[in-house]
Amino acid sequence: MLVSTMNDLPGYAVTEVLGEVFGLTVRARNIGSQLGAQFKSLVGGELRGMTTALIESRNQVMERMVDEARAKGADAVLAMRFDTSEMGPNWTEICAYGTAVRINPL
Repeated sequence: MLVSTMNDLPGYAVTEVLGEVFGLTVRARNIGSQLGAQFKSLVGGELRGMTTALIESRNQVMERMVDEARAKGADAVLAMRFDTSEMGPNWTEICAYGTAVRINPL
């Protein structure tokens, strides 16, 4: 499955648009990581635990988006984007979305 942030793929023609596809997850931060992040923010530096959690979350939502595109019969997802939003004091929604398409080489 080709996934691109572009609206088209050089060397390919879009033959069918199958619609928007999503991958979603909602994550809660645990109290330990919150305390560690608060302490680290005082002294500076990367919040490695939070970075790892974000990488895992992005990979998960990408997989879910690709699975939905495959279920629609897509060869590619175009105009892929990530979005995040806070859903409460400790919850974060992470979303990957794009347009599922069928493509053919030119």
